[in-house]
Amino acid sequence: MKNLSELCDIALSAINGDKDVYSNKKLIDSLEHIIRENMSYNDMINSAIQVCLELTTEEEPKWLNGAAKLYIVRLYDDVRANRGIDKEADPYKNFYDFVSELTEKGLYGKYILENYSRENIDELEKYMDPKRDLLFTYSGISLLAKRYLIQDFNRKPLELPQQMFMGIAMHLAIPEKDDKRVYWAKRFYDVLSSLKATMATPTMSNARKPFYQLSSCFIDTVEDSLKGIYKSLDNFAEVSKFGGGMGIYFGKVRALGSSIRGFKGASGGVIPWVKLYNDTAIAVDQLGVRNGSVSIWLDAWHRDLPEFLQLKTNNGDDRKKAHDVFPGICYPNLFWKLAEEKIDSNWYLMCPHEIRTVKGYSLEDFYGEAWEERYWDCVNDERIEKKVMCIKDIVRLIIKSAAETGTPFAFYRDAANTMNPNKHKGMIYSSNLCTEIMQNMSAMDILQEEIIDDNGDKIVIERTKAGDFVVCNLSSVVLGNVDVTNDEELEYIVETQIRAMDNVIDLNYYSVPFAEITNKKYRAIGLGTSGYHHMLANNKVSWTSDYHIKFADKVYEKINYYAIKASMNISKEKGTYPHFEGSDWETGDYFKIRNYESQEWWELSEDIKKYGMRNGYLLAVAPNGSTATIAGTSEGIDPVMSRFWMEEKKGSITPKIAPNLSEDNYWYYNSAYNIDQAWCVKLNGVRQRHIDQGQSFNLYITTNYTMRQIMNLYIEACKSGVKSIYYVRSKSLTVSDCESCSA
Repeated sequence: MKNLSELCDIALSAINGDKDVYSNKKLIDSLEHIIRENMSYNDMINSAIQVCLELTTEEEPKWLNGAAKLYIVRLYDDVRANRGIDKEADPYKNFYDFVSELTEKGLYGKYILENYSRENIDELEKYMDPKRDLLFTYSGISLLAKRYLIQDFNRKPLELPQQMFMGIAMHLAIPEKDDKRVYWAKRFYDVLSSLKATMATPTMSNARKPFYQLSSCFIDTVEDSLKGIYKSLDNFAEVSKFGGGMGIYFGKVRALGSSIRGFKGASGGVIPWVKLYNDTAIAVDQLGVRNGSVSIWLDAWHRDLPEFLQLKTNNGDDRKKAHDVFPGICYPNLFWKLAEEKIDSNWYLMCPHEIRTVKGYSLEDFYGEAWEERYWDCVNDERIEKKVMCIKDIVRLIIKSAAETGTPFAFYRDAANTMNPNKHKGMIYSSNLCTEIMQNMSAMDILQEEIIDDNGDKIVIERTKAGDFVVCNLSSVVLGNVDVTNDEELEYIVETQIRAMDNVIDLNYYSVPFAEITNKKYRAIGLGTSGYHHMLANNKVSWTSDYHIKFADKVYEKINYYAIKASMNISKEKGTYPHFEGSDWETGDYFKIRNYESQEWWELSEDIKKYGMRNGYLLAVAPNGSTATIAGTSEGIDPVMSRFWMEEKKGSITPKIAPNLSEDNYWYYNSAYNIDQAWCVKLNGVRQRHIDQGQSFNLYITTNYTMRQIMNLYIEACKSGVKSIYYVRSKSLTVSDCESCSA
């Protein structure tokens, strides 16, 4: 058993700081106040961890390293005890026996042993590097142990971090050819275990397990019929049951007071249906772990917009509230153009059902100039009932809700559809729960019901034509842990991640059959980035500098180039996605509208015409909450909240620091609330050129922001080609991140 002095030595060995500041004596002196005679080893190590946390300050941040090292030592001991291994044995030895043991217990999927021989697994055991456990921060290893490592049925840990990474890698490499499977398992393990890349939370949690729902994000389009609404509700329940977050487009559903079967004033509008989704999110609570998560999207011209904007606010009739859904608005460019130029002008709210009935087309099926022409055509048609509101009043409702609740999310539908590489096959109506997934969408078509006779038993069969039910598989390059100036390293990581996500499509368990159909039609993936601010601090790039704009533009162009090249190379080997023909990828329009004019880009474009693309969608930047914590980096593309703060969760307080905070990078970590958000909007537009889908992008406001200033941020986002805005975060508002989409 380790004594107190040995525990202090363990903590100090992880710090590598100024020995006068981070001294053994300082730790022992602090422990003397709480150590009691005959205290158990477990209590001693817990006390040592707690003291390291309490000693952590902005001036002495490396005490957290000591807490992380002690946590890992305790985790090793716990795993040895839970698996019945000798106290002095190496818990990483005998990996094949470990996999066999967990397979027998029903904690690992049988497919691992079915696809890897003992020799394969022995070879992969030698490739594992336990020293990489020391890369974790305290928050990272704590979160990993509590939520991602496999536990027994009594919630006791059985798995260690490198075993987890290798188990994930082995699963993701199964679709590869027999002679290349171990090679790709090593590559997947390499980028994950070095914390240079992360997979989405469902992949990290469920890969290697018997039940493996690996995808994060789903989007459904609700048809304007009773059956369509309930079928979509059923899809949401199935997705939520397996941990997926979902976006629901409600823009086709008729408004309050619209007709039903010709009877005027019969429709209750969208609000009662939204409440139904709200209650389902609470009821289907993912095995009691957390509530389901769903965003509901409505067009800015829908007649139920005013009521929709008050779904989560604290005033008004509570019978019309839905506090557990996340509302989002789909804006045409015209709305923000009028807000900028003629804010006192009228805006016309209409019912999509009435437009279909009177005009013979669906207004929501168009974008850009084609949409504007039809919008004014509907406005000028007296047969269509309109609710007329001043633009200023609508903007006031939007900003009031955003300041109070953080929502509605914003989706700029013209930008999303103009830059859609698969516009030849469909339309993007809205985004997902975290506002980064943007792919072709369409409602399912319930064709008919028929009764068949099965030996005297009458069976009712419903025939449904699948729409485009969007599903996306996510991962992220951890920019803060990668040398982004090293093109060879960056390409290696991007290429590895593209292949891993492409394999997820074929491996995935689909709780909704429509999701599998769409996923294999477009083979959509979403490579994102985390550690953006961490990367800037590493490279001494100031957030509010012109150099930042050039730096970001270059980094994301390289990521995009390597991702497209990787998808093209997989297409050579495994074939193109079914809808490649006629896409912007094939025609070359993808490159033209992004002004990719260099010789390197031209040659890649020509190769794509020849060899195709494996994936119809490639890049999407998710919020990266949990997985950024595991990687010890900053979340997504956002600035850090602070250089140092105390986080309180479930009664415990943990010090949090900006990644690798030191004297060298201290002044490059400015708080999100101290940054002029116009810079963030501008940078989002610069990055967006290289991202075929979207970015989970938040605005950070203080009480100093006026309504006009906030409105101007929305207007500038529209003009800059930004495709979405996630939360509007204010200092007085706490909002929760989507864990399903964390990549």
